[in-house]
Amino acid sequence: MYSGDRPPTDVREAIDQLEAILRDVAEELAGWRSRAQKAESELKARGGPVKNPELESENKALRQRVEGARTRVHDLMQRLTFLEEQARDNGGHK
Repeated sequence: MYSGDRPPTDVREAIDQLEAILRDVAEELAGWRSRAQKAESELKARGGPVKNPELESENKALRQRVEGARTRVHDLMQRLTFLEEQARDNGGHK
């Protein structure tokens, strides 16, 4: 992919940003999964679903955050692809 030992700095920065975003998304997902499992247990214990406007509001906010993260990851992937193509076209040099 690259002619040198290390990718150009801008590609490395894009990869680092993508990795940081993915770590954050993974951590949030783990938290959401834990809360969802807890909520399922509570619903089973109560015998069925109960409307909770606070939870519905939180779910809406979480969906928006996931969509924002998805957009940022997509943008970073496009940037990374562009930078990789540039590096390849320039023989790995700026």
